Amino acid sequence: MVPDQLPDHLRRRAPRACAAHELRLFFTAVQFYTRLPVPGWVGFEPPWLQQASRYFPAVGIVVACIATLVYCLAFLLLRDKPVAVLLSTIAGILVTGAFHEDGFADACDGFGGGHTPERAIEIMTDSRVGAFGAIGIALMLALKCATLSGMPAPVVVTALLVAHPLSRLAALGVIRLLDYAKESGKAKPVARGIADRDLALAALITLLPAMLFGLAQWMPWYGLAAGILPAALAWWGAVIFLRRRLGGYTGDCLGAVQQVTEVAFYLGVLAAVPR
Repeated sequence: MVPDQLPDHLRRRAPRACAAHELRLFFTAVQFYTRLPVPGWVGFEPPWLQQASRYFPAVGIVVACIATLVYCLAFLLLRDKPVAVLLSTIAGILVTGAFHEDGFADACDGFGGGHTPERAIEIMTDSRVGAFGAIGIALMLALKCATLSGMPAPVVVTALLVAHPLSRLAALGVIRLLDYAKESGKAKPVARGIADRDLALAALITLLPAMLFGLAQWMPWYGLAAGILPAALAWWGAVIFLRRRLGGYTGDCLGAVQQVTEVAFYLGVLAAVPR
């Protein structure tokens, strides 16, 4: 039976059912990528995770909103920008359960100590953090905090709300271009690929904060462009690197791509926007 031939009561229910399913997919993404509670009716089915990838940047906006709120409150109360940035960074880590930071640390260990794809993946799978991982994540967090501390407060707010969804879109771009390099893993349900339509929706969600704050002139357009360019270059460099070193990607690699493109955006903004 085609949609036009459905009874009226079923046609009225179809849009509501679609909206409910999309909301369930959004909460599925929140459930997988953060520690935030979701309504009990959401449930979980592995196939939903692949579909929910379209809302990965939306999860980034949620995380950025929480990090931004902490930054604004801390800056208003303490009047110290570095402390506000540090507290904001801690809030983002707590919300995600260090999901991406852990992936970055594991990737540093894997590529630092593994000279073959098999050995690199084996090291990444180890739950212990080695010297490469500890040093890498410490420097990454220090660079992130130092970069944000050098920006004016309105620019920090804009940078957070643009960089978080943008960096998660970059991870989806890796999924779109490369194959999954492991037989199994947490990212395996997502690794079946992402449809063009889902990637387009994710890109649209990513653009919303940039357009909003660009129109509000909290950050000049050239500042946004200056952030997006190095983030795009970092993403493309990561794609080439992963293709050569692993022939694909792992879940840890996606976390690393998210972290690297996020800080690349901050560096570009810092270089372009007057302080």
